[in-house]
Amino acid sequence: MQSTDSDSASLLRVIRSRSFERGLIALALSGMAVAGYGWWRVEHQAHLGDVVASAPLTAPLQGAAIRLPDFSSIIREYGPAVVNIQVSGVASKAAFGGDEDDPMSRFFRRFGMATPEASVQRQAVGSGFIVSPDGVILTNAHVVDGAREVTVKLTDRRELKAKVVGVDPLTDVAVLRVQAHDLPVARLGESIPVQVGEWVLAIGSPFGFDNSATAGIVSAKARALPDEAYVPFIQTDVAVNPGNSGGPLFNLRGEVVGINSQIYSQTGGYQGLSFAIPIDVALKVKEQILHEGKVTRARLGVSIQDMNQALAQSFGLKKPAGALISAVEAGSPADRSGMKSGDVILAVDGTRIQTASELPPMIASLKPGATALLEVWRTGEEKKVKVRLGELLQEAAAPVERQAQGGRLGLAVRPLTPEERRQSGLQGGLLVVEVGGPAARAGIRDGDVILALNGTPVGNVETLRTLAEHAGKHMALLIQREDAKLFVPITLG
Repeated sequence: MQSTDSDSASLLRVIRSRSFERGLIALALSGMAVAGYGWWRVEHQAHLGDVVASAPLTAPLQGAAIRLPDFSSIIREYGPAVVNIQVSGVASKAAFGGDEDDPMSRFFRRFGMATPEASVQRQAVGSGFIVSPDGVILTNAHVVDGAREVTVKLTDRRELKAKVVGVDPLTDVAVLRVQAHDLPVARLGESIPVQVGEWVLAIGSPFGFDNSATAGIVSAKARALPDEAYVPFIQTDVAVNPGNSGGPLFNLRGEVVGINSQIYSQTGGYQGLSFAIPIDVALKVKEQILHEGKVTRARLGVSIQDMNQALAQSFGLKKPAGALISAVEAGSPADRSGMKSGDVILAVDGTRIQTASELPPMIASLKPGATALLEVWRTGEEKKVKVRLGELLQEAAAPVERQAQGGRLGLAVRPLTPEERRQSGLQGGLLVVEVGGPAARAGIRDGDVILALNGTPVGNVETLRTLAEHAGKHMALLIQREDAKLFVPITLG
């Protein structure tokens, strides 16, 4: 069989494509992956040309032809406001110091990778977008944090040195500035009106491919992620890959509604789950960095956990909602206002709370020193509590703890010895020495310390037995497990 010129050209394209693919380094990754870092040795970095593809698409729906959204006008108008960010000099320490708090060490541990030697020159690639014509740019903190030099590439091929004005690790937002005027600007919208199911568009630099556009829909809102207590993420199915971090997420009106930040992946690449920081959150951070030089947040001083059906029944609530306080920090604003372990925060300043993850960003958005009116469920009735909020001085978030699931009561316990009380810092409680059957099914473990049952402290075995006998069908145990306090719901048969 003879090959035509067209066949030969096609074969050549396939060979070139496969050669390019073999040149890429595949990384096996798992868990939550930061989308913004694409790493290459500088001496091996290839120049990647622009790839443009377009095709009209239609989809039948109940016999009618429905045209899918056309994003070309948004890309044409606002694409020039999206920039490629190149960071050099991130590896400033030998093996990044191996410090648990070092951001680069955390990055490599998150990906399950060995920490590279600092002597290897490396470069990070991310995205960003211009929000003012005089050169203010928004991106992710993890893209530029710790960098010695940041270069911003515009779509007109200009390359500008950027100054990192400030970073906020808690929201993963960074503000950059370049010395330029009359720059193209992205149109900013609001994230609150965004609806699950609506179309959204991402523009960024995945794997260094400048100004790449991908589209999808909003999959969920106010999504809580591990170790990210202060951001109610927008979840989408937009294809986001390493290098997209810091780039804008547009709605169909061409407004930026989020900053692409993370992906959930078992391979390191896109698997249908990407997460964006709501633009409302990012703009509050930007304003504080530009006008105050830092970001301040209010602080309540409680540890919280989610409510489930069993806990709601234990506390006499009609449905599982709100944030259950498992511990109150001594001397904190919550402590000074009389809040207690076992209180359920239902609303803040009139805004209802459905899940515990909604509370930290809600409190953090308020000013330190402000007074918040909390609606609290306590001992079977709703109360109003005024709290003068403090200032969050460290990056630790009030943890949203995971509680064990239901079961039936059945424990072998003993009082703590004086030495155990001294080491644990507890004044009382019962140590679980044997657990099985109902207690094991409820998630109680050997070594847990039972502190209270349905809000009543237990200091001896008889008190626990009496409280359990009169608790009815549903109860909640407050336990100390290692350094954390949490409620465990139990349903008696």
